[in-house]
Amino acid sequence: MESVVSLLIALIVVFLAAEVFTNALEHLGERMGVSEGVTGSIFAAVGTAMPETIIPIVAIIAGGASEAINHEVGLGAILGAPFMLATLSIGLMGWFAGRARGWNTKLSPEPTGLKRDLSVFFMGYLLVIAASLLPETWQQAKVGIAFSLFVLYFLYLLNTIKASRQLVDEGHGTEADGELYISRFFGDSTAVTIIQLVAGLVLLVVGAKMFVHGVELASSVLGVSALVVSLLIVPVATELPEKVNSILWVRKGRDTLAFGNITGAMVFQGTVIPAAAMMLMPWNLHAGPAVAAIVLALLGNTWLWYLNATGRLTGWFLSIGMLFYAMFIVYVVAG
Repeated sequence: MESVVSLLIALIVVFLAAEVFTNALEHLGERMGVSEGVTGSIFAAVGTAMPETIIPIVAIIAGGASEAINHEVGLGAILGAPFMLATLSIGLMGWFAGRARGWNTKLSPEPTGLKRDLSVFFMGYLLVIAASLLPETWQQAKVGIAFSLFVLYFLYLLNTIKASRQLVDEGHGTEADGELYISRFFGDSTAVTIIQLVAGLVLLVVGAKMFVHGVELASSVLGVSALVVSLLIVPVATELPEKVNSILWVRKGRDTLAFGNITGAMVFQGTVIPAAAMMLMPWNLHAGPAVAAIVLALLGNTWLWYLNATGRLTGWFLSIGMLFYAMFIVYVVAG
């Protein structure tokens, strides 16, 4: 009961914190005059990825008494996030789009931005896999790969921002959804927006710490490894902001924001977070569930890349992504 209560409270804190953080980021994007591609793939993606980002870092550095469990929780959160985004999140977005707009209605995100996100994620994740195959004694080589991942994400940011200028000129600037949450109390200004950003980040750290504790308790009660629990529970919970935002956006026809929120988070979670983890913990992905999550994440990414390249981004084809997640559940239960 203690583990269930701890997880539920942590989920509420993390979810509310992500909402506060994301709301502030959207308003910041509107103030800066950037395109929906930048707001979706960078601002909203990084903002809603904060729970998945904070949880593994907190778990690795100061999760609890057992270093081995902390590493398993961190590893599960790191690998589970892009896996969940590339499979379940894309599938759910497609399912809701199909119900709202017709199963064969073609969705129309900005195609070059989506292709860029998927390509960078694929390249970054291949580097992540390569680092895991190196011997433990080759730590300097792993640090070099980590540095390459940071550079890759930096170049991705530059290219996305560069493309934003032309899109804004074409009338595709960002418009925030709703008012800034705390504006009714403190007014609507850049300073107030930054205050809300900081408040959301503090809440995220608190919720992440609580969630790590809950996962440790749940793994001991259920008698399964912390890695499996964190692969299944942590991403489902922490990806809620991406799922909810993308579902709302796709139902409104704001496809660039909807896709960018998910694929931009995939890029961030597939490059920056594994790179940081390589410098904080042993990076050897030999456990079966970890390997399965990586393979299925790449399959989901490849499937979405194919749909975008062939012009088949419909609710029906996108919802197939949920099958990749179902395959992982079957694998874990069978194991």
